[in-house]
Amino acid sequence: MGIFFTVVLPIIAIFGAGFILQRIRVLDVKSIATTSIYIFLPALVFTSLYEAEYDKGFTIIIIFALFLLFMMILINKVLARMFKWNQSVESATILTTAFMNGGNYGVPVILYSVGSSALPYAIFFMVLQSLIMNFFGVYYASRSKNGISRALKTIFKMPATYAALLAFIFQKIPWEIPEAVYSSLSMLGDAAIPIMMVMLGMQLASITSLKFNWQVLTSAVIVRMVISPVLAVLFIMAFDVNTLIGSVLLIVASMPSAATTTMYAIEFDTEPDMVSSITLVTTLISIFSLTILLNFIV
Repeated sequence: MGIFFTVVLPIIAIFGAGFILQRIRVLDVKSIATTSIYIFLPALVFTSLYEAEYDKGFTIIIIFALFLLFMMILINKVLARMFKWNQSVESATILTTAFMNGGNYGVPVILYSVGSSALPYAIFFMVLQSLIMNFFGVYYASRSKNGISRALKTIFKMPATYAALLAFIFQKIPWEIPEAVYSSLSMLGDAAIPIMMVMLGMQLASITSLKFNWQVLTSAVIVRMVISPVLAVLFIMAFDVNTLIGSVLLIVASMPSAATTTMYAIEFDTEPDMVSSITLVTTLISIFSLTILLNFIV
């Protein structure tokens, strides 16, 4: 229970603060998300990756992210054929199982449970997951002829993409960033994680319509919350991943569905009520599943 009170409960409390605020005041979540995406998150990405020492752990994360993505897609296609789901339901389950909340949920959990040494890896996974989500997420949500081109345009609109590239470049060139500039970036970066956490609570509070198709819901929850971490364990064992990177991979694989998928589902009319339901249920289950998981790996 120590892990629950020291790691999980404080994080859930911050989510809860955002949830309650949104229920009371009904703020414009999109504006807050835009501020986070264009100011706070790029600063966090840049400072974390700029200070990181690059090793094979980052390569392992790339391989794992692609491995998990394609396994989730494959499993959902098998389930869709088995249960005779239509294309819209299949897309909804791919959105909610292939794309986990590795950012405004995964990053704080990793930081407060594993420690600051794991933060660069968590940030790197978050950026990578955002790129993957903005490409494959848009593609599967739209399933249209212009899905790929629209997905590429979405990626190149992401400030975090350029922040990561700049961090890599500035690490290699013999020029030191002025202290005044870097201290401003650090302050913005430090504010990013709590803002992301509050924003997740607000996003969950904005879910107004649910659809409990129990066959689809149960299948998606099992794939996201059970099969995904099992695949992570198998990957860690197969590649003999060290404890630090293994902890990061296992935690992100155990995260609930990304709240961003609800926005995609709404925009492209891909079973938005069902996607919202799966996102909410997996988030609630994660309170207990993460507590159990962290007691084993921390």
